[in-house]
Amino acid sequence: MEANYMTEREPAPRATASTSIDQTAAIAPEREERLFLLLSIVIGIISGLLAVSFRMAIEWLNVLLLGSAPNPGQPRLFIVPAVAGVVIAVLTRYVFPKVRGSGVNQTKAALYINNGYISFRTVIGKFMLSALAIGSGHSLGPEDPALQIGAGVASLISRKMGLSRERLRLFAPVGAAAGLAAAFNAPISAILFVIEEVIGRWNASVLGSIVLGAVSSVVVARWFWGSQPMFRIPTVTFDSRELLAYTVLGVFGGIASLIFAKAIGYLRPRLRRQSAWKQMLQPGLAGLLVGGIGYFGLPQVMGAGYEAIDQAMHAQFAWKILLALAIFKIIATTLSFSTGTPGGMFAPTLFIGAMLGASIGAFEKLYFPQLHLTGSLGSYALVGMGVLFAAFLRAPLTSVFMVLEVSGNYSIIVPVILANAIAYVISRTFQPVPVFEMLTIQDGLYLPSMEEQREESELHIEDAMQRVIVPVLEGTDAVAKTMKAVRQYQGMKDGSVLLIHCSDGLWYAATHKELEDIFANVSEADSSRWLEERLGKERTPVLFPDLLLADTLSYFKRWPLLPITNRASRGALEGAVSMADVIKRYQAR
Repeated sequence: MEANYMTEREPAPRATASTSIDQTAAIAPEREERLFLLLSIVIGIISGLLAVSFRMAIEWLNVLLLGSAPNPGQPRLFIVPAVAGVVIAVLTRYVFPKVRGSGVNQTKAALYINNGYISFRTVIGKFMLSALAIGSGHSLGPEDPALQIGAGVASLISRKMGLSRERLRLFAPVGAAAGLAAAFNAPISAILFVIEEVIGRWNASVLGSIVLGAVSSVVVARWFWGSQPMFRIPTVTFDSRELLAYTVLGVFGGIASLIFAKAIGYLRPRLRRQSAWKQMLQPGLAGLLVGGIGYFGLPQVMGAGYEAIDQAMHAQFAWKILLALAIFKIIATTLSFSTGTPGGMFAPTLFIGAMLGASIGAFEKLYFPQLHLTGSLGSYALVGMGVLFAAFLRAPLTSVFMVLEVSGNYSIIVPVILANAIAYVISRTFQPVPVFEMLTIQDGLYLPSMEEQREESELHIEDAMQRVIVPVLEGTDAVAKTMKAVRQYQGMKDGSVLLIHCSDGLWYAATHKELEDIFANVSEADSSRWLEERLGKERTPVLFPDLLLADTLSYFKRWPLLPITNRASRGALEGAVSMADVIKRYQAR
């Protein structure tokens, strides 16, 4: 099979792609600004329709291939996933070579490597093969593929509209958020995940479009499905005395996420090193093994597992069954995902977390009733979902809002934050490389580490600022007076800098040579005029100590020294910074 499935290159000879990029200069910026927000809504609508169709295709294939109520002992549980796996392997090898994986890293690769380009063939292949894989029982989810499908729609529309290269890159996360929001029926969580994992930083220029795209897609999805959340949430209650129980859940969730991540990290590269014909057999063999788990007693682990999550929330399983489901879901998902079968990890992660949380809640209720005071297993299942999401996918902010958005109950926020934080710290400590970054490294790509970007400390001007040691002049002094003052300074050279405080409270940084040139061209009649009148209206930029240090770099082309002023007092000097100060500070990092 194709090894580097994420390095999808934009075909230069095609007019629809290359000419639209090469002719960027012919497109008026105003036109792009008008189109950008409008196209975000269009992308959201189309992504919503595709997400609805995607979910319907999965459900239809699931009923067609496995029946409406799969039960242990049915031979089709063995046969269907294995045959579907072989079909998927053949189509992936010869027709859709770019559809392997979940879709998150492929979207990031499109954004950072291919200028936002995702081919329409990839969108079709991702839709068809992911639906077949999940519908036939492979342990994968639809949310991640929907994210890539939405990004592909955005890529296609932006190319057809002839937008600039910069806009092509910006539209990928817009479509990604729209696709994920519709598939998950949770716009806030989708927006946060795309910002947290795909973009990495809050970007005001694209945030509004991401929101528009996500909201538009959810409106479309809810027109078909209604406004109810994905799961039937029971009455969720919480007592502060249960925090010890949720602490235990956070610890076990962190351990489970480590096992899950390390299992994929161990198996996936070994399978990818096999010969091409052996890789062709892997999805079929994975389907056979996953089907075997269902055949011998746990059909709930097959597919996305939404119904089983719903049952766990309503206390329909004993704690031993819940624990077994969590363990075998890890095994089944590791097998399905590591063989390159198209499909996502969102749903399996939520499944494992719900089963683990409900099992711990049921166990504590049975053996430690003093820790389990509310009698609500639904709250433990919900918190468990957030715990695995935070620890395994390493999206802590999204995990909190996901639970709140799904449950609609803000009383559970304290145990969610507590358990998520514990699990996240455990995962960070023993698995330093996040799972998505691990996958890109395995594929020979080096995409930005969003976790590192979020935690990277920015340097500010105050980190390089020095006290003012250069001469300070008043702009309201007469030119003749200033001439005498300047010539009294000893050791002044042409490149020496002086700061001039102007009457408007702003500053002017001048070199000694610049002032001497001014003095040389001053007539006797002009010598009584203010110095700042000879300087013109230009002033150094107004900068404050808390601004980013990198923002100063563009100013040194014009100014030899930048005065840094106080926010509370116009023109009051806090210090100054030079190019040498900036370089020295960055070199000291």
